[in-house]
Amino acid sequence: MATAKPAQDERRRVPHHLIDVADPRIDFSLADYADLARRAIEGIAARGRVPVVAGGTGLYLRGLLRGVVPAPRRSEALRARLRGMAERYGSPRLHRWLRRLDPGSAARLPPRDVQRIVRALEIAIEGGRSWSERLLAEGTWASGAERFDALKIGLDVEARALAGRLDARVDRFFRDGLAKEVRGLLEEGVPVTANAFKAIGYREVLRAVLSGADPESAREEVRRNTRRYAKRQRTWFRKEPGIVWLDASGDEGALAGEAVRLFRAGGRSRA
Repeated sequence: MATAKPAQDERRRVPHHLIDVADPRIDFSLADYADLARRAIEGIAARGRVPVVAGGTGLYLRGLLRGVVPAPRRSEALRARLRGMAERYGSPRLHRWLRRLDPGSAARLPPRDVQRIVRALEIAIEGGRSWSERLLAEGTWASGAERFDALKIGLDVEARALAGRLDARVDRFFRDGLAKEVRGLLEEGVPVTANAFKAIGYREVLRAVLSGADPESAREEVRRNTRRYAKRQRTWFRKEPGIVWLDASGDEGALAGEAVRLFRAGGRSRA
């Protein structure tokens, strides 16, 4: 629900890819996404079509275009132990441990960022060398070239209008059954620690359900967190090189036409 998947009629009109590809009980990483997206793009291009990558976060766009530094697969047993330590002793204690094993990663990560601290510790413990050492040896996004000739279009909306759209989006999630979906996932055996429940909307409703509160009480918190997340993403994309910004407050047909014009003006096929 709160993933905002395209409706069935939209999928019938235009082929969509990478929808319903991940089991919510299994962590789905940036590397998993980048690999599946690369395969989809190459398949679409091989058929003589133009792939359009829509939505998503700046992190995932960068992972797709510049690749991901290989890292060891997750160890669920180790991850569970580390998360248990974080719950028992607090994430700052894990952060101090990371500072001993991987000072570079510890310097980049705030002490409260449990998820990334746990991942950095996993790599340092299981991978033989730290994440910082891997970045030094294999390069970072700043030093790598983009893997696809991409026309990057950003849709810009005035802040107050954007906030209104985001609030309406959250209201639609609740109206269409977000709370029912969360309860259904729990009934299917998806653990409360799953990454699927860390997404905005799911995590707030999950807390309400687990505490016995009315899920509706989480609506305003979801709205607030959605607006904050959108602000962070706007900041990220403002720093992303090569984005062409278009005003998305007007007619959708005209906006689509301008995007097509920009693509054709490129003079060559883009992926």
